[in-house]
Amino acid sequence: MSDSFRDQRHQNRLVRGGFADGTPAAGRERLVVRRQAGATKSWAVGRLSGCVFIRKTVFVKYSQAFVVLPGGFGPLDELFEALTLLATGKITKFPIVLVGSAYWNGMLGWLKDTMLAEGKIGADELALIQVVDDPEEVVKIIKKAHAGMTLK
Repeated sequence: MSDSFRDQRHQNRLVRGGFADGTPAAGRERLVVRRQAGATKSWAVGRLSGCVFIRKTVFVKYSQAFVVLPGGFGPLDELFEALTLLATGKITKFPIVLVGSAYWNGMLGWLKDTMLAEGKIGADELALIQVVDDPEEVVKIIKKAHAGMTLK
């Protein structure tokens, strides 16, 4: 993984419970969005609720794409929740992109060789996941998924 991509991974996250720079959150979360190379903007937003279910529901409901970077249980939890909701038709279809093929290949192999092979998931469900290594490819996938859509 390139150094610039590690920097993006560090900057493109929702930090729960405190700011990444050590500043106390005072009951807020910081969302950092990298729009273009070098152009970063952050917003402090009030907590949606103390209830994890409500926060997660709102997070998924208003998502237009999921870009999942290498991480721990948090990204896995969000990934599988989004996959489950998409596969069961509970939410509108949107792209799910895993970044870093070297990181995700073990899990994807297990999904294919175990879950798919045993009929626990279908090929159409596995096809919901796209894996890329290049940030530009992530942008292309999202733009393609939303081509022709406009804000009103």
